[in-house]
Amino acid sequence: MTQHQAQRDFDIVIVGGGIVGLSFACELAASDFTVAVVERNELKAVGEEPDCRVSAINRFALQRFKQSGKQTKVWQSALAKRACVFDKMFVWDQTGAGQIQFDSVELGVAELGVIIENNVLQHMLLETVKAADNISYLCPEEIVELAYPQTTDESAVSVITLSSGEQLSAKLLVGADGANSKVREIASIQRTQQSYQQQGLVCNVATSEGHQHTAWQCFMPTGPLAFLPLYNGYSSIVWSLDEGLAQDYLALDDDAFKHVLAQQSEFKLGEITDVSQRFLFPLAHGHATDYVKPGLALIGDAAHSIHPLAGQGANLGIADAVALADVISSAKKAGRQWNALHTLSKYQRQRKGANKVMEMSMTGFKELFGQENTLIAEMRNAGLMIVDHLPGLKYRIIKQALGV
Repeated sequence: MTQHQAQRDFDIVIVGGGIVGLSFACELAASDFTVAVVERNELKAVGEEPDCRVSAINRFALQRFKQSGKQTKVWQSALAKRACVFDKMFVWDQTGAGQIQFDSVELGVAELGVIIENNVLQHMLLETVKAADNISYLCPEEIVELAYPQTTDESAVSVITLSSGEQLSAKLLVGADGANSKVREIASIQRTQQSYQQQGLVCNVATSEGHQHTAWQCFMPTGPLAFLPLYNGYSSIVWSLDEGLAQDYLALDDDAFKHVLAQQSEFKLGEITDVSQRFLFPLAHGHATDYVKPGLALIGDAAHSIHPLAGQGANLGIADAVALADVISSAKKAGRQWNALHTLSKYQRQRKGANKVMEMSMTGFKELFGQENTLIAEMRNAGLMIVDHLPGLKYRIIKQALGV
């Protein structure tokens, strides 16, 4: 048994050092909060070849990364060159003529967003976290015990025991530890969880036509297929498929897979000329009944998860991180009890409704475009064409997605 070292006291302990946990830490960089980030897995090095797991980062998140952290701005990292700007989106329905296009020029903005590899963005965020004097990054560290006081006493603290024997106390415990959150479990917060009975197939591909700095999305009865532009001219694909079909496509040799992919995407980007290793991950959606308790808050996938068809998962988590940081910072500045339930509830009110609407919208889209009924398909295609010709409605939709 490891001998416990002296307890270290922090204002905030963040469990989970993924994109959302590190984004929250960056929002608090150089603040008067003392912060610890506890992460189990060491971040793998950035390789020469782009990684298969990517995120579409919207303008709202991008603006925060360009200004957050008074010591180091996240987007000043040398790794920012690994982000690929996209200024157009092209969405079409494979079952008909329905399509819709979005263009940053028409919207009057420089870009719609960027596509960046998850581990690259984590490294960029980590540079800011490590440069901040008020943040301790503890990794690799396993949590062996988590004691959360189920009380409304505002002076009570959570105590975290690590595998190294170190103990941390936290006035605010933040769960950024994913869909299977230990923090959510210890707080006895319930969560709905529903599988889509689908897998997401991801890989990187080269195409004969190039990506044209455009995010391409094809809706088909088997599930949506996205081509997301990468910095090296390749595209990252995310293909939602029924579980049996996903396994079949994973088992194909590269040439057969390239042929199927080009065919299913209707050769919008030409032939598929190269393909990386393919991976599958299960698709599900869910929501926590509460995001907060006294001295405790959940952000990102610990609180909610959605279908990846619009690439909004990371953006919703980053928006959670920003909202929570703003709420507690304002309360502290005003001399109020910043970790009390009534303060944290402001964060929940700001984010829960918006996240719920996005979750239901993505599930609705998935169901709508999965319908093979001819009448529904015709109405769906007509709807896309109508929206494409109504600039006011069209740009209201895209502004929502961009977070502007």
